Amino acid sequence: MSRIGKNPVEVPSGVTVEIAGQQVTAKGKNGELRARLVDEVEISHEDNLIWVKPRGESRRARQMWATSRTMVNNLVTGVSDGFTRKLEINGVGYRAQVQGKDLVLQLGYSHEVRHPIPDGITVNCPDATHIEITGADKQAVGQVAAEVRGYRPPEPYKGKGIKYAEETILRKEGKKK
Repeated sequence: MSRIGKNPVEVPSGVTVEIAGQQVTAKGKNGELRARLVDEVEISHEDNLIWVKPRGESRRARQMWATSRTMVNNLVTGVSDGFTRKLEINGVGYRAQVQGKDLVLQLGYSHEVRHPIPDGITVNCPDATHIEITGADKQAVGQVAAEVRGYRPPEPYKGKGIKYAEETILRKEGKKK
């Protein structure tokens, strides 16, 4: 039995969830999100709980049970609270700032890197070396954070580059004489 899938998703006040077949739509203060679940699971809404159950005993149904429950939970959490990823920039002269609909990064290249900010995502730079990416869609927030980190991933010798705030860089010792 799935340890994640057996738990219901609680719907907080201020969030409405509509289920039409395999289509789940959640509306809240941060907007509206929808997801289509696979046919191997069935979804039901009782009071302020959403239950996800496998339709059969097939391997795929059991695999998609917890995945579908997590997708529904991410919809509900996204429209009520939202998701945030924090990035840190390490390196002399490395900095970031938001200009209009672009995130402008100076990462030691001969040019500045401009990353367009997609709709539904908010990027904030509290100072020149920190970036906060916020949005209702967890996948989109993570994708933007991964793309920004990909411009200059942290290197293991000095730790220079863009890293997630909770990430630890495994450092290597330089070469010896």
